[in-house]
Order: sequence, then structure tokens, then C-alpha cells
Amino acid sequence: MSLATAYGHLAAADPVLRPLVGSVGRPDPFAWQEGGHPASSDFAAMALRIVGQQDYTAAALAIFGRVWAAMGGDVTPAGLLALPEDRLRACGLSRAKASYLHDLARRQAQGAIDLENMTDVDDAAALADLTAVRGVGLWSAQLILVHQLKRPDVLPAGDIGIRRAIERAWQLDAVPGAEETSRRARPWSPYSTYAAALLWASLSTPLLFTERPGGRARRTLGTTQ
Repeated sequence: MSLATAYGHLAAADPVLRPLVGSVGRPDPFAWQEGGHPASSDFAAMALRIVGQQDYTAAALAIFGRVWAAMGGDVTPAGLLALPEDRLRACGLSRAKASYLHDLARRQAQGAIDLENMTDVDDAAALADLTAVRGVGLWSAQLILVHQLKRPDVLPAGDIGIRRAIERAWQLDAVPGAEETSRRARPWSPYSTYAAALLWASLSTPLLFTERPGGRARRTLGTTQ
């Protein structure tokens, strides 16, 4: 799917997103890097997501690097299952995250989930499979659909960044909830993933203030050069 097609749809479907496309540009929602640790598989990428939950920082990446090294430079289901919990904790993982990784590895090894062959699994079924893994919530599963599986129509409506971007672009009085965010997103389908990327990117675009009739200030996004 081309960026031009996706963002052309969004600009035509939503009068608020239209100027955002003009000022922010057309970010690629699938351009995500694993922080210097090459994910040799979708399984390894999901393991990295679990390690980085609630702490996706240099420290989390360092922990993943130690797990990666403990398995000889490749994160696999068999390799994780061969590492006892205390060895994983020695890498810097909490007890909970060590158990989450073991559950993920066990499910992949037993065929309860097949992260390497989800191309023909629809979004709803993929989310159900992913959230069945211990410690993987809806938000994490949605990001896996975006970054690993490259699905074009996924909106993490509970994401605080997306909700803050909507508050900003729509000039709301408060950050909207997930339900309101989903409602506003209906016209964006089948390119909701691109809308999410646009909204995330808009947070780094400065706001300008112009004069409204009656002397009130109106916030607008700055224009990129």
C-alpha cells in the first residue's frame, strides 16, 4: 500500500486530518527499529515488546540484549524455554516478565500461536491470539499488528499519545477517552494505522497561534519546510 493512497484517503475523509497531512507529512507507520537488536523473527520482535513493556528505554533494550546474548545471539522459543526463570532474572527481567516470556515461548512451541505465519489471520483473530499470551494487553498486541505484521487498519485507541494528539488537533477541552477516539476514527478505515502514525508525528510539530474573529486565539499546527 502506497503512502500517497493511504494519506489521500485520510485527507479526503477527515477535514481535521487534511491539514495535518499538509503540515506533518506522510510518516511511514511501519518504519520501526528494534533499538539495535536485530529481530530475526516475529517471535523475537514480540519478545522484545514484552521486555520493553512500561519501560521501553535504553535500560529495557540493554536487558533484551543480555537475553539475546544468553541464547547465543538469537531469541527462539526453544532458547527461552531452556533458560530457567532465575537466569532470565539475572539478565534484569522481573519475575513477571520472565514468566511472560516463558508463556510466549511455550505457546509458540506448542502451536497455540504461530507468530511466523499470521499473514492469513484477520486482525480480530490475531489480537485474540496475542492477548491470550500472559502479560500481553490490547495495546501491546495492537502495536505488534502494526510494527511486526504491518496491518494497515489498526488504531490503538487507548494510546495516550494518540488521544493527546486528537485533543490538540481537534482543540478539545480534555483528552478524549478510548471510546471517543474510536468513534472519531471511523472515517479513517481502512487506513487507521496511517492515521495513528500521523497523529503520533503531529505531537512533535509546534503549535502556532492565529487570531480568531473576536480576538480569540486559534491554535494551528506549524507548517514543515
